[in-house]
Amino acid sequence: MNKIKIKGYKRNNNSFGIRNHIIVMSSVCCANCVVEQIALLDDDVIPITHQHGCNHLGEDRTQVLNTLVGICNNNNVGGILLVGLGCENITVEDISKKIKCGNKIVRKLVIQSIGKKDSIFSLAKEYINEIKEFVSQQEKKEFDISELIIGLECGGSDTFSGITANPTVGIVSDKLVAMGATVILSEIVEMIGAENVLADKIKDKAIKERLFARIKSYVDVSKGMGYDISGVNPTPGNIKSGISSIEEKSLGCVAKAGHSEIKEFVKYAHSPRSKGLVVMDTPGNDPESVTGMVAGGAQIILFTTGLGTPLGNPIVPVIKISSNSKIYEHMRSFIDIDAGKIVEGTKIEDISEEIFEFLVQVCNGKQTASEINKCREFSINRRGITF
Repeated sequence: MNKIKIKGYKRNNNSFGIRNHIIVMSSVCCANCVVEQIALLDDDVIPITHQHGCNHLGEDRTQVLNTLVGICNNNNVGGILLVGLGCENITVEDISKKIKCGNKIVRKLVIQSIGKKDSIFSLAKEYINEIKEFVSQQEKKEFDISELIIGLECGGSDTFSGITANPTVGIVSDKLVAMGATVILSEIVEMIGAENVLADKIKDKAIKERLFARIKSYVDVSKGMGYDISGVNPTPGNIKSGISSIEEKSLGCVAKAGHSEIKEFVKYAHSPRSKGLVVMDTPGNDPESVTGMVAGGAQIILFTTGLGTPLGNPIVPVIKISSNSKIYEHMRSFIDIDAGKIVEGTKIEDISEEIFEFLVQVCNGKQTASEINKCREFSINRRGITF
């Protein structure tokens, strides 16, 4: 297979980003208002705020911290301003010391340490100018598509999702894997009932046991809440569009992964160590799942939808692919590619090639609908309660 070269920004260990974003991130929700106002100082700055950063314990604190660090470490980020309050239990220091600073710049400020509003924004402006100067000097360099990490996500589905958009993305996934890239299949809850399909993709017994135990844990948790998720479909939009059960939704979900072997099962917001197809432990909630993959290093997301959604991400292009032409026309400003044409007779191979070519164009700078619309959803999957 011919090698395809794309252009991006070189980071650590010969890795590359396809964007060179400047972000200002809160370490804790109490700093969100300041972060949002700092971002207004410059159109090139992207704010990343969240409702977390304090009152976490144990693995819950670890997961939130890993996610924030992972976003900063994503190769699509070139400059970072961290903003903390000063009394939280996930601090700017906790985040900054875990950032890999190869060819990216990090600055930080703490609100309580500075005190006065004018002084905070004056320093923030100084830091942003410094970061912009650093980032502006970086030039795009050619790299091989095998350096890409691509996340796969399935939004609200309809009866066409499993026969148009999802299997078409599966063909693209197999092509990317064959070219040496890494592809992440997400949404563990949407694998319930598709275990037999997944089993055929996994040769490593330990990976299979860990993945299947995690799938079962979602069933057990739902039963503990008085709700048996097996055999039913809990999402109103999916029910309305004709999906009869979680198993039907799951069979469509796993179709996005094509026929490649699953090489690894990684925790939420963790970077894959393997090339090829990997599974990440994310929930079915779209923003939380996408955030986890991006924190794990995905530079781009392929997102299928049967119902339509504006969802994007602050630092990663999200390519939206509709399963039917009706929703594509109805929400055209939010969707990039119409896989519904397959129903009208277009070959699935032709749509898969359209998706692949569009992906290459996006890697080389073309903006997705979510980027044009500045859709920047960011949500962290929690492991515990707030104290």
